[in-house]
Amino acid sequence: AEYPTFYLVTTYVPNAGRKLVTLDKRMDWDPKFRKHLQELDAKKPVIVCGDLNVAHKEIDLKNPKTNTKNAGFTKEERDGFSTLLEAGFTDVYRHFYPEEKDKYTFWTYMMNCRAKNVGWRLDYMLASNRLVDKVADCIHRTDVLGSDHCPITLLLTKPN
Repeated sequence: AEYPTFYLVTTYVPNAGRKLVTLDKRMDWDPKFRKHLQELDAKKPVIVCGDLNVAHKEIDLKNPKTNTKNAGFTKEERDGFSTLLEAGFTDVYRHFYPEEKDKYTFWTYMMNCRAKNVGWRLDYMLASNRLVDKVADCIHRTDVLGSDHCPITLLLTKPN
């Protein structure tokens, strides 16, 4: 969506799949998506929201050591996300809460993971670096049920 002062891009990023059967598709997607965002960003700032299907850092999932070869936490996926951030975007949640642990947006339905808070942070709000000073907060709505993901909310400062 295009607004007067920014673009809003919603997305579902391809999942690398069980046994990483679609990792190659994911690796094909990442640079194309980054290029699209950079083209938009050249015109005006961009906000990206959605399921990016990656837990960027160890802090972003409950069990990082046992998941390094699983979809969403491979080196390739994490490096792709780092490259996106280096292209001029900020992970807004981590901007405000760089050390916050046990804050997730996805919990598998198996083994009562949500109740135990065994999860992953796969859903993000990203903003063009030049827009970050207009962001007031990024909130995980973990109390909202009905999905294996929770909604996230981006709060912008009031325009002048």
